[in-house]
Amino acid sequence: MAEPVRMCVGCRERTAKRELIRIVRTPDGQIVADATGKTPGRGAYICRKASCLAKARKSRALERALDAPIAPEDYEKLSAAVEAANG
Repeated sequence: MAEPVRMCVGCRERTAKRELIRIVRTPDGQIVADATGKTPGRGAYICRKASCLAKARKSRALERALDAPIAPEDYEKLSAAVEAANG
């Protein structure tokens, strides 16, 4: 069986799903990084690079993918999640 592939909303490259970080807008409207890949809600994927998160933030691609505005505090949490995924 082929491994699932998803596209990063920052750099738009297709990569194996397990190598990306899933960002979720939960049913109650929170924006969280989903480590398990099973959190309910609308999801988008991003590479484990700070540059991809920065591109997604600048172009508002993550906001469009999640169909919700993202507060600066949420971007800080997502940035911390990207750093934790690398370290």
